[in-house]
Amino acid sequence: MSWKIVRLADVQPSPWRNGGGVTRELATSPHEDDWLWRMSVAQIDVDGPFSHFDGVERWFAVLGGAGVRLDVDGTPHVLHATDAPLHFDGASATHCSLLQGSTQDFNLMVRQGSGPSHMARIQGQFGATLNAPKMIAVYAIQAGATVQFDSGKLELEPHTLVWRNVPPYAPIQVDAANALWIEVSL
Repeated sequence: MSWKIVRLADVQPSPWRNGGGVTRELATSPHEDDWLWRMSVAQIDVDGPFSHFDGVERWFAVLGGAGVRLDVDGTPHVLHATDAPLHFDGASATHCSLLQGSTQDFNLMVRQGSGPSHMARIQGQFGATLNAPKMIAVYAIQAGATVQFDSGKLELEPHTLVWRNVPPYAPIQVDAANALWIEVSL
């Protein structure tokens, strides 16, 4: 399997039913309507509740704007564009309050039972050798990123997502000023 690449600017936004923002769905697997994992970028324009996703674990990272306060089952989490992603249960009662205007956010949703997932913010050089087969992805935020896997090197433009399945013991290197690293077990 080779890298799959999608630029944010190439994805049409879908408005939310409550009018509070829009979502750009970047990738799903195995199918758009019946996914095990889903990655998207959302623009949040007004305070309001998050949709419930029973049986789904969620990861949330602020990409731009002043940030948000997420109240997850009554526990507050203040998130800015430099903070680590937040992991929470998609079935939780979650309310979002904008800190100072609209934000842009990255979302990873993984159906429970699909195996563990992980998201981290990369600022500089990052390397990993996976201990099991996984889907890995990198999202370059404001600046580009370089991803090295096997003998290949991939240069990413800002606001671009790449992903692929990788075998166990595969070494991967990422160099980025500001990017997200995503892992989903296969």
